[in-house]
Amino acid sequence: MTKAEGKIFNFEGEDKIQPGFLETFEFDSPNQYILIETDEFSAVCPFSGLPDLAYVKIEYYPDGGKCIELKSLKYYFISFRNVGIFQESATKRIYDDLKSLLETNRLQVTILYNTRGGFDTTCIEGNLD
Repeated sequence: MTKAEGKIFNFEGEDKIQPGFLETFEFDSPNQYILIETDEFSAVCPFSGLPDLAYVKIEYYPDGGKCIELKSLKYYFISFRNVGIFQESATKRIYDDLKSLLETNRLQVTILYNTRGGFDTTCIEGNLD
């Protein structure tokens, strides 16, 4: 919860993020490059209470023999919608959850946040090497 100009904004804690929504399917092609993109990510800035809207790019190689099921990824992203989390922490959280689930070291999560207060923010976690 944050207070700005006499108004109170309520948001959820990070415990409301639902990695249990994520599902995979088996896939045997460890050298296939997979790219997933969406411009429908949102969370809440815990400092201002304002929404953080962003484009997300997920790149990975399915070394662990698993691919992410896209509808489950959408529901996982929706679980961030009312969560107060800093941009850098959201990027790391998505990376950590996907890395654990996909069991691959070749994963990169890039999030380009919409401009706020004249600042552009891009957060990148992981690598594809």
